Amino acid sequence: MTNEAPDTIFQRAAERAKQMGLPYAGAVTPAEANALHEAGAAKIVDVRTTPEYTQVGHIKGTPLVVWPRDGDESSLETFVREMRQVATPQEPLLLLCRSGSRSHYAAHLLTHNGYSRAYNILEGFEGPPGSGKGWLAAGLPSEKG
Repeated sequence: MTNEAPDTIFQRAAERAKQMGLPYAGAVTPAEANALHEAGAAKIVDVRTTPEYTQVGHIKGTPLVVWPRDGDESSLETFVREMRQVATPQEPLLLLCRSGSRSHYAAHLLTHNGYSRAYNILEGFEGPPGSGKGWLAAGLPSEKG
């Protein structure tokens, strides 16, 4: 766990965005996301499927807004509409999926729809397959059900 000030973490996330050419506010590690979440400096929103959220586990108190696998215009509009029910476009928003891929696309879409502080949680909840990375591998708090 990191004891850094939220502003320091957000600055590093913005620097990563520049280095990686990201079209959204930035990217944070799972440990940084946890620190921001625990400090009340940002809201984590899970964009995985309902079975992933309930059976694999999730971060306590985080809302689930399922990323549309089909990706057609109607389902993307529904995703943005559902996101507006759990987070305002002005608040810092940390997006989480299994490996960091769906959350990357969610951050991009939300930025395009007025969310100026959308961040991707790198490595996701489980990490890329076989990577030994991610929220769970870092030993960060989670629950099932």
